[in-house]
Amino acid sequence: MPSKKALRAASVNRTRLLTVGAVLTVVGLALAIFGWSTPSLLLGGKAVLFLAGVALLFQGVNRLLQGVLGRRVDLTLWLCVGWLVAIVLAAILAPYLPLGEQNDVAKTLLEPSYTTPALLTEHPLGTNNQGLDLLARSIYGARTSLMISLLAVAVGTVVGGTIGVIAGYFRKGVDSVVGIFTNALLAVPPLILLIALSTFLDPSIRNMSLALALLTIPSMIRLARANTITFAQREFVMAARLMGATRMRVMARELVPNVILPVFSMAVVMISALIVAEASLSFLGLGIQQPDPTWGNMIAEGEGGIMEDHPHIVLVPGAFLFLTVFAFNLLGEKAQARWDTRSAKL
Repeated sequence: MPSKKALRAASVNRTRLLTVGAVLTVVGLALAIFGWSTPSLLLGGKAVLFLAGVALLFQGVNRLLQGVLGRRVDLTLWLCVGWLVAIVLAAILAPYLPLGEQNDVAKTLLEPSYTTPALLTEHPLGTNNQGLDLLARSIYGARTSLMISLLAVAVGTVVGGTIGVIAGYFRKGVDSVVGIFTNALLAVPPLILLIALSTFLDPSIRNMSLALALLTIPSMIRLARANTITFAQREFVMAARLMGATRMRVMARELVPNVILPVFSMAVVMISALIVAEASLSFLGLGIQQPDPTWGNMIAEGEGGIMEDHPHIVLVPGAFLFLTVFAFNLLGEKAQARWDTRSAKL
């Protein structure tokens, strides 16, 4: 039983955390709203006030959670999960949300161009040179980027994981052939490979997903193969063989359930890499073409000195891209730390 003195100290500490947290939360929220919604401020001043408010808000909420739960809370992880849930839901429900026009220029002839972001206006994240709403374009761009990256990772995980399990279980000639194939893919620089494929394939979601899947297959093969070799020596696999289980049954029932967890954790990290790859291709004009929005071709709209006069044209899609990639990277690292400790240490 803790002493009365320890209980009193814990109560004082909890009260201090709640008080400081509440003050920081209120001040941070007020600064963030003021900086975002005041159109008379210069964009630099708006950004400074908004970022300062967000930092104070983060510290305040973190202290409130520590005071309520009485233990250390990984607020960054929960914010990343919340952001991914929000962006995925927004991308799925985009046609039903009250958003502005995102690609039909004929409907925005009377809309102002290069409107700066202001929270309590019709265009909270501003507009581009054609009066298209940047919030709507960013959300529809999320649909494209997430769909391409998720499809590519799914194809790469299934194909690469299957080949890796087969190579790791059968070894010998099969492993040698798979090793040559894997090394051949890894020998080609990823960007050069994507540019070469883009010259032959139409820039559709399906073709880009298949092209990006080629980047994930070698890593998935190596990871699945290494884990298969490790688990193939375990007692439960030996027992299944002695009991007369076929090779297909051993792979499907004993190896795949154990290999799938580290492969899945790697897949989460791969999603962020493929989002960046898709954005890079679209930025170079080799991906999804305008007027259909993606984060890459939206950032490309800031070329030619436009960013100097209207930085929000680049900052808005860049913020969506950064937050999404950061969230997937953090979740992938957490998953690797739990299910694939060897990769987490690299």
